[in-house]
Amino acid sequence: MMRFPLFLRPGRPLLAALAMCLAAPLALADLALFPTRIVLEPNQRAAQVELMNSGTAPETYRINLVNRRMGETGEFLPLDAPGPGDLFADPLLRYSPRQVTVQPGSSQTVRILVRKPAKLAAGEYRSHLQFDRVADSAGATSIEQAGQTDGKSIGVVITALVGASIPVIVRHGETHMSVTLSALALQPAAGDAGPALSFQINRSGNRSVYGDLSVKFTPQSGAPVELAKAGALAVYVPNPLRRARMQLQVPPGTALAGGSLSLQYRERAEAGGKLLAEASLPLP
Repeated sequence: MMRFPLFLRPGRPLLAALAMCLAAPLALADLALFPTRIVLEPNQRAAQVELMNSGTAPETYRINLVNRRMGETGEFLPLDAPGPGDLFADPLLRYSPRQVTVQPGSSQTVRILVRKPAKLAAGEYRSHLQFDRVADSAGATSIEQAGQTDGKSIGVVITALVGASIPVIVRHGETHMSVTLSALALQPAAGDAGPALSFQINRSGNRSVYGDLSVKFTPQSGAPVELAKAGALAVYVPNPLRRARMQLQVPPGTALAGGSLSLQYRERAEAGGKLLAEASLPLP
């Protein structure tokens, strides 16, 4: 089972005065999704996602397709209309069910089907399958009910809804990509944080790139030492680049001088682990 990182989505807009005076409680649902990324190759027409509830209460989720573009540092930005180079997958996808209630310790399968029009252009189409937690309507969730404790005060109950999304990628026809690593720079230690390596992933072609990164230090004499690893980094179409930074874990007694740092970007192990790109940074 792979647990997907969750992000908070506000339930309903709050009045400005309440927003200034009250802090919403943090409510994290026990949501797990598998897989956390779906790629439908040209010969594939169906896929499925398992939604799992590891909590102690039933959870209900509403499911939608949304469109997003990745920013240069990996953040996702919502889009209502395609920009230059954007190819959305939502017109090609059908999924069921649209809303699920998952009992504690149980799972629910969401099935996805692809329907391609006859003259679909070659390329990679992407949308995100969004799972939004539905607020529990039971219990004291109204102002009147919350204020019944002493009959005098007015209470306000704010529920934070939790959701998650996964990319759904549809590839059609001939797709290709190439990737390089550039702009390597060693950032000095700051405060309690050690040194870091900043760099840029450059992508070209009509398909995304997705893989794992590793950083090693090779002294002038001696064996290479691994300093950092990062998994599941993507650069999605149409982005030509992604700027990234990896914190280095330098072993005690090791000086990052008189050798070189090497950065490798590989396919994920389950995809074969092929080396996609590498670059090095000489250290004086």
